Amino acid sequence: MQTIAVDAMGGDHAPKAEVTGALDAVRALDVKVLLVGREETVRAELDHHGSWRNLPIEIVHASEKITMEDSAAKAARVKKDSSIRVASRLVRDGKADGFVSAGNTGAVMVTAKMVQGVVHGVERPGLATTLPTRSGRPCTVLDVGANVDCTPQMLAQFAIMGGIYARHVLHADNPKVGLLSIGEEEGKGNELTRAATPLLKALPLNFTGNVEGRDIYHGNVDVVVCDGFTGNVLLKTSEGVADMIKELLKESLTATVLGKIGAALASGSFHQLKKKIDYSEYGGAPLLGVKGVCIICHGSSNGNAVKNAIRVAVEYAKADANTRIERELNRIVSTPAQ
Repeated sequence: MQTIAVDAMGGDHAPKAEVTGALDAVRALDVKVLLVGREETVRAELDHHGSWRNLPIEIVHASEKITMEDSAAKAARVKKDSSIRVASRLVRDGKADGFVSAGNTGAVMVTAKMVQGVVHGVERPGLATTLPTRSGRPCTVLDVGANVDCTPQMLAQFAIMGGIYARHVLHADNPKVGLLSIGEEEGKGNELTRAATPLLKALPLNFTGNVEGRDIYHGNVDVVVCDGFTGNVLLKTSEGVADMIKELLKESLTATVLGKIGAALASGSFHQLKKKIDYSEYGGAPLLGVKGVCIICHGSSNGNAVKNAIRVAVEYAKADANTRIERELNRIVSTPAQ
């Protein structure tokens, strides 16, 4: 059984979403959850859900909370008993196999790097997300916000880490890796993508060259690498488009009496589509390259998103992805840890 620490105070709907997600996770998965936060607050929320004391759930007290308004770097250092820092410490000390947080993304990243450390050979950890595709095979995109400015060497490291994640966690056979650009031709792109191309071509990866944004959703590649600024814009735009599609379909199906009948008949199909494009079904984004497992969720995550983030943490831990990343980087990349 894997043990996952959950920052119970971080999300927009904390601790309700975190508690609901934890309860759903322990009932559906072979996992123990440590809910980290103010004990009285977390216990009160748990009690709202009835009997839970026989479930593999424990409360770990943390007296402080990092808010979305806090300066990430300052709060990570000053609030030493925050729920984020306590959860990260549980991973470092071997008391948890990973931790999940829907809190301040910057604070989670700074804390994970500071408390857990960085895998040898990784210059900067990369935040990876999984997007649905027409082919049914998920596409891993990184970086989606951990590093606004990147070097070509960092993109090469992202490619290696993303490939390992896709292969061992998402079970993609010989994953195809692409570089996000404004055209498929090798000469297109900005200074960063043009400089990264020869580095990626030299790696022992199934590198397919430049890809455009639409290629992600066609399922033409399994991993797409980019700088964190571009990746974050891509992610937020994708979330907005997905929400718009769900609302437009709902409005179209219920606009008329006949439409309402059709909506009833098509409810199963609509539910399946909604599930495919719902970010909560994909859980959180792993921070690849830190020691131990760190999964970062959307701030507005509901219970389902937290449950699936716990699932992702369990799968990542079982795959021993960090050891594989370090071994692969040591074999083919000589960049020392910063």
